[in-house]
Amino acid sequence: MDSSEKKMEDQPPSTESPAPVALLDNNAEDDPEYAEEKPKYPKSVFFIITNEFCERFSYYGMRTILAIYLKNILHYSDDDATVIYHVFAMLCYFFPIFGAMLADSLLGKFRTIFYISVIYAIGNVVVSVASATGAIEVPARELSIVGLLLIAIGTGGIKPCVSAFGGDQFKLPQQEKQLQQFFSLFYFAINSGSLISTFLTPVLREDVKCLDQDSCYPLAFGIPAVLMIISVIIFVIGKRLYIIKEPEGNVVLRVCSCIGHALVRKNKLKEKREHWLDYADDTYDRTLIEDTKATLRVLFLYLPLPIFWALFDQQGSRWTFQATRMTGDLGGWSLKPDQLQVINPLLILAFIPLFETVMYPLLAKCNLLKRPLQRLCVGGVLAAIAFIISAVVELQLEDTYAVLPQAGEAQLRIYNGFNCSVAIQSDIPGEDKFEIPPLDFWKSEMLAVSDEANYQISGLVDGCGNGLPQGRISVLEHQGAAYFITTPKNNPKIIPLTQYDTIDKSDTGEPIVRVVYSFADNSKNRTISFNEVDGTKNEDVTLIAGNYVTEYVELSSSNFRISIDDIENLGKKLELTVEKMDLGGVYSFTIQENDGELNYKLLTVTQPNSIHMLWLIPQYFVITMGEVMFSITGLEFSFTQAPVSMKSVLQAGWLLTVAFGNLIVVIVAEAKFFDSQAYEFLLFAGLMLVDMAIFAYMAMRYKYVETPREEEEEDEEGKRNGLPMKERKMSEKNGVDNAMFKGDES
Repeated sequence: MDSSEKKMEDQPPSTESPAPVALLDNNAEDDPEYAEEKPKYPKSVFFIITNEFCERFSYYGMRTILAIYLKNILHYSDDDATVIYHVFAMLCYFFPIFGAMLADSLLGKFRTIFYISVIYAIGNVVVSVASATGAIEVPARELSIVGLLLIAIGTGGIKPCVSAFGGDQFKLPQQEKQLQQFFSLFYFAINSGSLISTFLTPVLREDVKCLDQDSCYPLAFGIPAVLMIISVIIFVIGKRLYIIKEPEGNVVLRVCSCIGHALVRKNKLKEKREHWLDYADDTYDRTLIEDTKATLRVLFLYLPLPIFWALFDQQGSRWTFQATRMTGDLGGWSLKPDQLQVINPLLILAFIPLFETVMYPLLAKCNLLKRPLQRLCVGGVLAAIAFIISAVVELQLEDTYAVLPQAGEAQLRIYNGFNCSVAIQSDIPGEDKFEIPPLDFWKSEMLAVSDEANYQISGLVDGCGNGLPQGRISVLEHQGAAYFITTPKNNPKIIPLTQYDTIDKSDTGEPIVRVVYSFADNSKNRTISFNEVDGTKNEDVTLIAGNYVTEYVELSSSNFRISIDDIENLGKKLELTVEKMDLGGVYSFTIQENDGELNYKLLTVTQPNSIHMLWLIPQYFVITMGEVMFSITGLEFSFTQAPVSMKSVLQAGWLLTVAFGNLIVVIVAEAKFFDSQAYEFLLFAGLMLVDMAIFAYMAMRYKYVETPREEEEEDEEGKRNGLPMKERKMSEKNGVDNAMFKGDES
């Protein structure tokens, strides 16, 4: 029996007639006796709503930064981080089945929510501790995976229980309006928790520095962990006020048993039946069999739907990685890649009333999209269009990527360590003569090389009087090499800096810089400090004696004041200021010291990101339109087309489409069909369009279950019970609302 039906059973039977019946007619709410008997608004629901706000804050705060954490801190590749992210999302939508079974068949909603929430909170704490890698010795990858599994069990396990438990606090039919208000507040709590955490956690991870790290993932994960612990405490505090109902049996299990029994008996019996489910009539009643038939007709339409979720959930993975390769500069403030995910819930809150009050009525007047399956199909097409837009953006981004050596190629960069030009002669094919400006570099990005190549070069220093540097250099296929022309001990040389010259952009999208240096006295270590002008961050880099180049360090996109200690061994500390280094840029800071004078130049090795993150707004805009037409309409269609007793079965099926959608992303990411991300986006768009063509064909063959007019028809059960149509509709609607919110905001 469905929860809404159970609520109807809980109402006390009528002992007087006809007055109790009169209280339920169309004007019952205006009756003063009805107002007197109307129960008070249950205070317990405010504990449930607050609990939901904290839980959703915790979940979305953690999920918003998850993909970047997997890539930047745990050092997974884009593909591996995408796989882990979507396996996690898949499990979050797979475990609700077990949570519902546990609540309905064994523990009840209260104990299920409490026990699984404790597991949930432990998972958050584990991930927060794991993210402190570097500050404490922990197996970060292993702990993170364990923590994510616990979180998936937690959020999935309580997903089908919380809103249903809230619905249990109301007495029906007297509190129909209050129940509707509860679900509105519940939905507001979901979205407000999502909005705040989606905006806040990227700031905590990026703008706060802790545990000797340039970021603070332990804090960014720790705040959601604290919120989850608070949610458990709040939930327990309200126990004395709750209406706690005993487990009432799980309809999902009964349906599965009915289907399994029918299949087994069909194989044993030779007689033919009108429908294969009819073979279960020896054990199961006709009502369950007929309801199962109606449910399976709707579930059959679910088969193409996972593709939509495969596209939709990439907002937190592929689209976030796409944003890391763009610039977010907004004048005095920088937009962070994972903060873009806040666009979706913002647009959802705006689009729902817009579509219901403006778009759908206008389309209906034009005789368009009047059927829910038509809206579902258009929603899927909009998701495909969003991915076509993302592919176009990605193609533009490819022009800003670092040029890396491919098979049969090598790269060479030669840095000039003099404060004057150097004229070079070489036997490099096509580059026999070239000039390197003062404190600058020359590059060749596509040298044709098989295995290894060696070249002889010599240089004439123009105006510095430092002699003739010369030497032999080598490059390796598929790698880059860097050399430095300088004068150690007044002896001009061409010195190798690094055999493999890294020029790729940082994983975080932040600028990276290395120091190429030459001092009059290169016999002792020095320290160079990069300090943001506003004083929020600093980075100290050691210039090792006898070396000429440092490792790359990651900085923020800001103006820096650079200080170098102990120039000329006099204890002096010279300071200079460099212009802002932009997101995605790879820089070399060249320093040359001679006769007490310090010359320097900031060189751009790889061009910074030049396309703004705001260009991603159109794809977010379109896919959110698709979500409104697909997700909300899909829930409405499911619950109007299936019997009331089967709504939990339909909810389980709907959540499984989300789980399988994430599985599709995992398969495509692991298959690595394309090197270009743009082509992968186009692949998903093509799959979505083909999928919607199949769905449109299935939809045309579907026969809708028409709902009789509210004022004109009464069913036989209603006549037997003596209940008016409005009362039965109200009960059914509450059951629909309750089941819809079991599936979370999706």
